[in-house]
Amino acid sequence: MSTPTSTFKPTLSLLDGTMIVAGSMIGSGIFIVSADITRNVGSAGWLIAVWVLTGFMTLTAALSYGELSGMYPKAGGQYVYLKEAYNPLMGFLYGWSFFAVIQTATIAAVGVAFSKFLAYLVPELGNNYFLFDAGITKVYAGQLVAIFIIVLLTYINSRGVKEGKLIQTIFTSAKLLALFGLILFGFLLVKNSYWNENWATGFQAAQNLGAKDSEGGLLPTSWTPIGGAALMGAIAAAMVGSIFSSDAWNNVTFIAGEMKNPKRNIGLSLLLGTLIVTLIYVSANLMYLHVLPLADLAFPADDRVAVAAANIIFPAFGTTLIAVLIMISTFGCNNGLIMAGARVYYTMAKDGLFFKQAGTLNKQAVPQVALWVQCIVAAIWSLSGRYGQLLDMISFVVVLFYMLTILGIFILRKKQPDVERPYKAFGYPFLPGLYILMGAAFCLLLIIYKPEFTWPGLIIVLMGVPLYYLALARGKKPE
Repeated sequence: MSTPTSTFKPTLSLLDGTMIVAGSMIGSGIFIVSADITRNVGSAGWLIAVWVLTGFMTLTAALSYGELSGMYPKAGGQYVYLKEAYNPLMGFLYGWSFFAVIQTATIAAVGVAFSKFLAYLVPELGNNYFLFDAGITKVYAGQLVAIFIIVLLTYINSRGVKEGKLIQTIFTSAKLLALFGLILFGFLLVKNSYWNENWATGFQAAQNLGAKDSEGGLLPTSWTPIGGAALMGAIAAAMVGSIFSSDAWNNVTFIAGEMKNPKRNIGLSLLLGTLIVTLIYVSANLMYLHVLPLADLAFPADDRVAVAAANIIFPAFGTTLIAVLIMISTFGCNNGLIMAGARVYYTMAKDGLFFKQAGTLNKQAVPQVALWVQCIVAAIWSLSGRYGQLLDMISFVVVLFYMLTILGIFILRKKQPDVERPYKAFGYPFLPGLYILMGAAFCLLLIIYKPEFTWPGLIIVLMGVPLYYLALARGKKPE
């Protein structure tokens, strides 16, 4: 009988790493969030600007992380970088937030999105199909579908890295090809273009958050021109969606222990994956502006922008096509999230800051216990069903830690000048510094304009402080 192993096996190539970056980034957001962005900024120019700005921030952060991944090519990624740059407490606060909200709630949100679009094909499996009242929450069929997908992918990944990377490559390749095809056909097949009409709005920002109908759906109202501080707030609110859609690019850093030549391949996969996704996202929104009038882009049924576009491109089967594409996309996305997330808890456990059993590998050289602990928390989040609230909380906390991590590059240049750096942050110190300023502006504007969703994220982070000292009292001191 095989026994558990004590080390990771380096089996992932540059292609695998790139597929993990791109696959983890592309979930359901690009198919949905452009509606909310349009309602916030109200013009073609600002819609594209929000996606370009998000893409620039993502690429800048990814290029900066290349230096850190070369310095510390081991499992744990961002947790390790924060611990080295600051102290074990800072690393733990990230790891705790990652476990409590960032990764597990994202897994839940992507799972719920899967079930939302499965309902097109099987309505009885959707989020509106009530099953029973569990007392503390009402349970819908879609939530159980989300949990089933999370459990299934956790089981597959517990069987070994080979199984997980096969799913990642197949599903990521499929959704990249499908998205490229959708964008291309959107420009080629649609005769009645709204391009000139939409671009007539230029950068004349306006806001149209809409009234609510009897069922809580949004109804279009008149557009209100905005500028100055109100525009800055609107851009920050709009970027919540685009940042959520572009997040999880850093997941490849968590599995550094399983990458071949990690000092080279992690940095390259970060660059290639984020560049591919940024180009797809901007192109998809340009296609939306070609296919849909601005009012339809802002107020599609249930925010399903891609469905509205696909129904014009492919009138006979557009809805079904997008439903299947999003199911493929979210399934592959969750596979990457589940695979990578468990490696953080494994590294924390090795430092005595997580459940001890999570720091062990099974006979397939994967952290099986960490995978299942993550699965349980993600399942609990799925039952909450609050996709929008999770999105807002995650975006704020994520950017906060990205800023701190990139600031860590400046700290480590002084603190550990002699550590080998096979790759140095592109555009240092200008681009990393610019990211920190942009991230700080985003977080500050979000605190001002969306406080109801930002302070819960901060509270969750700060809850980690007593948990850290409790972990120290019970275990060994982290190195």
